[in-house]
Amino acid sequence: MNQTNVSSAVLDRLTEEWDALTPEAQKAARYVLENPNSVGVSTVREIAEYANVKPNTFVRLARQIGYEGYDDFREPFREAIRTGHMGFPDRARWLQGIAASGALGQLFADQVGCAIRNIEDTFASMNATDMEAAAKTIWSARKVYTLGVGVNNSNARNFTYLASTGMRDFNAIPRPGSTPSDDLAWADERDVLIAITCHPYRSEVVKAVQIAREQGVKVVGISDSPASPIILGSEHGFVVSADTPQFFPSSVSTIALLETLLSFVIAVATPEIVERVEKFHHRRHQLGIYHEDPE
Repeated sequence: MNQTNVSSAVLDRLTEEWDALTPEAQKAARYVLENPNSVGVSTVREIAEYANVKPNTFVRLARQIGYEGYDDFREPFREAIRTGHMGFPDRARWLQGIAASGALGQLFADQVGCAIRNIEDTFASMNATDMEAAAKTIWSARKVYTLGVGVNNSNARNFTYLASTGMRDFNAIPRPGSTPSDDLAWADERDVLIAITCHPYRSEVVKAVQIAREQGVKVVGISDSPASPIILGSEHGFVVSADTPQFFPSSVSTIALLETLLSFVIAVATPEIVERVEKFHHRRHQLGIYHEDPE
């Protein structure tokens, strides 16, 4: 996702007004949410062409969220480009050196550079307050379900495994032989679902989030767009940058986000979690799970 440091107020306003937008206006809003840099350098005709809508759709969209017209709406995006984050010169020189190292140097440089940008872009769009709020929701839940399929299944299970060293009733879904919807059959307003999917969005994850919401379950959505169906309408939503030179979405920023979220959960938890973690690791030493160096 092509992100910038544009004021989150503009993008938040688009998501807040989402349900009130016409289908054509939603197409325009989706393009803005996923390509904010493009807004700052495009005329209304150009961006309408990119989004496959009429220019008047962008004009009406701008007015609906409080701007006089497209030029007024575009200004915060232009300002973000003028004052936005620039890459560190030392890192740029390092990547240039890698690119010149051989036949595969450019691919290596592209991959490494993309991974670094993904993490930077992901955390530039977040703040500690939102992370803390999600962490408190998770810690206070009766049960926590972590849902990911495909590559995100391993991400969800790794998060659940780490969380289980200090917390009870953490469940990675879908369970073997089950479906996400069945696993959530008895979940209610006391529970939390952490759902992960990036474009193209997996239908079983989207469906499970819909079911969870109907049952009153609080949802923490992790996806690659503010317009993702698992973020729109969720109590807590986090947008990760998943760009890659390859054909598959990158998991680097998703893993970094999950590790950060777990750190926040531990930080806001009650003191008993320290005792649980100590007990968990003491038991592992007793069972010989850890290799002990000879004395």
